[in-house]
Amino acid sequence: MSTSFDVVVVGGGIHGVGVAQAAAVRGYRVRLLEQSALASGTSSRSSKLVHGGLRYLESGRLGLVRESLKERETLLRIAPELVERRAFYIPIYAQSRRSPPWVTAGLVLYRWLAGREGGQFERVRRSAWGELDGLATRDLKAVFRYNDAQTDDVALTRAVARSAEDFDAEIVLGARFIGAERAGAGYEVRFVRAGRVETCVARTLVNAAGPWAGDVLGRVLPGPPRRAFDLVEGTHIVTKGTLTQGIYYGEAPADGRAVFMMPWHGQILTGTTERLYVGDPALVAPTPTEIAYLQEALARHFPGLTTTVAEAFAGLRVLPHAAQGLNARSRETVLLADAPQARLISVLGGKLTGYRRTAERVMERLAGALPERPARADTARLILPVP
Repeated sequence: MSTSFDVVVVGGGIHGVGVAQAAAVRGYRVRLLEQSALASGTSSRSSKLVHGGLRYLESGRLGLVRESLKERETLLRIAPELVERRAFYIPIYAQSRRSPPWVTAGLVLYRWLAGREGGQFERVRRSAWGELDGLATRDLKAVFRYNDAQTDDVALTRAVARSAEDFDAEIVLGARFIGAERAGAGYEVRFVRAGRVETCVARTLVNAAGPWAGDVLGRVLPGPPRRAFDLVEGTHIVTKGTLTQGIYYGEAPADGRAVFMMPWHGQILTGTTERLYVGDPALVAPTPTEIAYLQEALARHFPGLTTTVAEAFAGLRVLPHAAQGLNARSRETVLLADAPQARLISVLGGKLTGYRRTAERVMERLAGALPERPARADTARLILPVP
């Protein structure tokens, strides 16, 4: 026997649980299907940052940065035990691609976009360089300090899921989506749980399967619109040691790409890389080349620390396919709808920081296909529970 829902979400990463929460607080009946565990994919393999994206200013993405900074402040307010403001340090060496005046200009713009909250920065006095966790000072020309934030991506995902459940969303783990077919004004959704095929009826369907989004779309009838996208692998390494002053935003010696080095559960997390990935998303793994690239970056900035890897992990981001290089591609979230009056939306790409606003946009696009219900809460003000 089928069960009816207003919104069925496929995927239990941060965007999937975000949509489930946004739909549930609007009074809709919601079911989320996740084939494994919450945050078992990309949402457990991010850089753990809640930030505006300072580097995106170089490519002119002011709107993305402004919105991300606004969402950073929202998350600091609604998840004070999960998202914490951190000091970020940018060291500029003689070999760095970005000069002190260039970084100063970027931070001035970042401060302006951030507004009054969290937009301050300063140039660290030379006399204080020795306090920066053993940061290499040879050829060091300047160090800048500004503020962004850090989170535990898994804990944040679980907290949003629990909030959704508090508003009666049904989270079904171990549920593998096998297909959906248009049925009247909605979709009949099929999934496997505990070896049995189950069905439910959805007025609307949200594909938030991350790297598996293309596979989900291929199982929907009639075939919805598709968009070419690439999977981009990002690797992180965890090494022994401590960083007590904050998070360091450096450049990889190999190519000048941005690399973060940060405290993480009593050790040091360094990341990330970017390379195109082709294959089964479930099989993504760090390559020796990526690991060596991050070890070199860590050793350049902190020569006194070990680069022996205690753990390495790789995640996949979804970026729109384009002929240009990875750095030139858009980082904005793509919402791919089946029609102007959407009943099926796929969430492609997106940043951890912007999950809540992405979920709100999804619900705005689905509004015409859903009945009016009295809202029970506002996700911008709803304090997240500690998982």
